[in-house]
Amino acid sequence: MASSTETPPVPEPEPVVEAPVEEVPPSEPPPEVKAPAAPVNYLSVAEVVLRFLLFASAVVAVVVIVSSKETVNSRDAKFNYSPALIYFVAALSVAGLYSIITTLSSFYTLLKPGFCPQLLSHFLIVDVLLLGIVSAATGSAGAIAYTGLKGNSHLRWGKVCNVYDKFCTYVGASVAVSLFASVVLALLVLLSLYSISKKIPK
Repeated sequence: MASSTETPPVPEPEPVVEAPVEEVPPSEPPPEVKAPAAPVNYLSVAEVVLRFLLFASAVVAVVVIVSSKETVNSRDAKFNYSPALIYFVAALSVAGLYSIITTLSSFYTLLKPGFCPQLLSHFLIVDVLLLGIVSAATGSAGAIAYTGLKGNSHLRWGKVCNVYDKFCTYVGASVAVSLFASVVLALLVLLSLYSISKKIPK
């Protein structure tokens, strides 16, 4: 009698349940670290302002004295009749041209602080020279203006400002503006000396 072997039933494989994949949020980029702003160099800003004031005062002084012509009884009063006033116009014209160059150079140095560090010492030398020239021109023109206003009884020089009042007013105003330019140049010299002294190692 043949015995039949029964094979045990094969268990069905359990369905594989896939675990839900958690979505990883994209990593946020690291916050940008802003570089600290460069400190404002107030000495350089003051230098630019002073050099612009020098330019403005030189131009105003030249324009005023050049336009000072006055005619009374067919007689003209002009600045070019006096060598002192001619020198005054020439000195202030040089100061105006110099101030244009130095204002642009100082402004560029303010934008790029590392540009031409020896420029300050060159400016100091020319500033001192120009201060002497402008001061001498202001003094000579002021002497002519005072003589025209008051005269000189010892030398029998009569005053002319009672006749050419417009001319004298213009000359006096121009000398006053030139005096302001001399003060600005003196401040520039002091500022340059202070800036150079700060760079000397202690």
